Amino acid sequence: MNNSYQVVIIGGGPAGLSAAHSAAEAGAKSVLVIERDRELGGILQQCIHNGFGLKHFKEELTGPAYAERCYEAVKNLPNVDFLIDTMVIEILPDKTVIATSPLHGLLTIKAGAIVLAMGCRERTRGAIRIPGERPAGVFTAGAAQRMVNMEGFIPGKQAVILGSGDIGLIMARRLSLEGVKVLACLELAPYSGGLTRNIVQCLDDYDIPLYLSHTIAKIHGHDRVTGVTCTKVDEKFNPVPGSEFYLDCDTLLLSVGLIPENELSRKINIPMDPLTCGPLVDQYRHTLVEGVFAAGNVVHVHDLADFASEEAEIAGRSAALYAVGKLPAVRKSIEVKAGEGLRTIVPQRLSLSDTHQDVLLFIRPSAPLRDARLSTSSDGHTLATHPLPVAKPGEMIVSTLAAGKINQLDSQLLLELRK
Repeated sequence: MNNSYQVVIIGGGPAGLSAAHSAAEAGAKSVLVIERDRELGGILQQCIHNGFGLKHFKEELTGPAYAERCYEAVKNLPNVDFLIDTMVIEILPDKTVIATSPLHGLLTIKAGAIVLAMGCRERTRGAIRIPGERPAGVFTAGAAQRMVNMEGFIPGKQAVILGSGDIGLIMARRLSLEGVKVLACLELAPYSGGLTRNIVQCLDDYDIPLYLSHTIAKIHGHDRVTGVTCTKVDEKFNPVPGSEFYLDCDTLLLSVGLIPENELSRKINIPMDPLTCGPLVDQYRHTLVEGVFAAGNVVHVHDLADFASEEAEIAGRSAALYAVGKLPAVRKSIEVKAGEGLRTIVPQRLSLSDTHQDVLLFIRPSAPLRDARLSTSSDGHTLATHPLPVAKPGEMIVSTLAAGKINQLDSQLLLELRK
């Protein structure tokens, strides 16, 4: 390990490892990956189900197998080093990274460019303020997943799941396979927040009911959860009087959303997107702090690890080019705006230069829509339209803006999703 690297990547999950691979391939002579856990791979180490890698590796893998594939691509590269069990505590304005570990103590590492790939964390009960006491038996879905898959324990015998995020759906199936009776999955929104395949494979195939427009009004139990009161909600998410029903259970799993892990980003005053809760980035995944790039779930929460890797390859390559002074010089920056039918788009801006490549746009619909069209326009002129048979908030849309179209942009780029 050295005290100076051209590219320092914070986070050793699929995004961090993919960024390291692309940075090394793009010409970075020295790359360091810093991971706070005791092993690389991130959250994928506890995701023992299959379904990973279909886009990125063109085959179906489990989470640990996907992480191993990412690691295999970089482990023997002479210009890539790894620091595990190491926590980054600060990034200084001159891109000096301050970290600490039990083995090395306090570390000061100078970086030519930095890639943020810290991933995301789960919302907890405190974030959604469910009434009731504080009994044992309330878990986030990810905590329960680690308990079952890595530690060999089951959280209870009868479970209810609040939220239809993908981790919660997958845990409904996982608990069922371990003999736990999953009574129901409740979702506050009028549509599911998970992938369609997970609703079918994890709920429908196991006869687990999904209650849309429902939430939990109260958790019962003093020392241990004894049950939950469920209620229907209206279009403003207010409880509907008289719709309450009780479920007798000893376990409640919360799958109520993920939050990008951006404490470090905020410490160095990176401007953030209030909707994605991640940094504002351009097509190179360059943040508004010079020399700092970001990718993966730290920018916005992805449905698939494959998309996180794809985005991280962009960030790693761009960071390497920046470190050696070859990133295209920006002559103008324009806003990318989410219009009708869309909630978020990443990147949120485009950096115009004398050279352009195709740009991947990661788009999140605001509501389910069938037989829709995605339109891309600038100054009232339509640049492209694409038909979408089905659009859902739980399934990200990835669209390509051709390099030739970028040269036609003078002001804001607007994307809309309509019937």
